[in-house]
Amino acid sequence: MQGVVKSYDPASGDGIVVRDTDLSEIDLAGDALEGSVFRMLRQGQRVVFDLDGNGRATKLRLGSEVDMETPGA
Repeated sequence: MQGVVKSYDPASGDGIVVRDTDLSEIDLAGDALEGSVFRMLRQGQRVVFDLDGNGRATKLRLGSEVDMETPGA
């Protein structure tokens, strides 16, 4: 899945990603950044992610707009 970081608290690791397809807000899983190139996230950052068994965003990774098939890219 693809989306944009809405919020992220580096102290707690809590955050929200807004999914591109339906603009739903998805909480970050506690392990969302494990094994990732990310050490922290910033608001508005585009990411590719999976959902864990609880419907939370996990396995965050980079993706360019071309990779994400963004309209007009």
